[in-house]
Amino acid sequence: MDRIELRGLRARGHHGVLPAERELGQEFVVDAVLSLDLRPAAEKDDVTLTVHYGELASALVEVVTGEPVDLIETLAERLAEVCLADQRVRSAEVTVHKPAAPIPHPFADVAVTIFRSRG
Repeated sequence: MDRIELRGLRARGHHGVLPAERELGQEFVVDAVLSLDLRPAAEKDDVTLTVHYGELASALVEVVTGEPVDLIETLAERLAEVCLADQRVRSAEVTVHKPAAPIPHPFADVAVTIFRSRG
């Protein structure tokens, strides 16, 4: 399978279990890797035969900026559902980074990665 990768997509959301996270919000960073056959689009040089990554980015940002959830695991699941909404996508790997996670120690990153595929 071929891949479309969208990495480092940033959006502000109000996800988390702490009241301050819900109230103040914070930036989340999303990486999405979609597996699909890109030959039809490449052969015809036609954007309508592939996943439009600009439209994908907008749909993912809508989820991040939308309804708050407690866990980034839940957020990742919702983002994967968006990726798999296009029937051409066979599988999706989604990573949600929470760079401002409320951890009282120095850290480089907190992230959850999930992999979902069509049954």
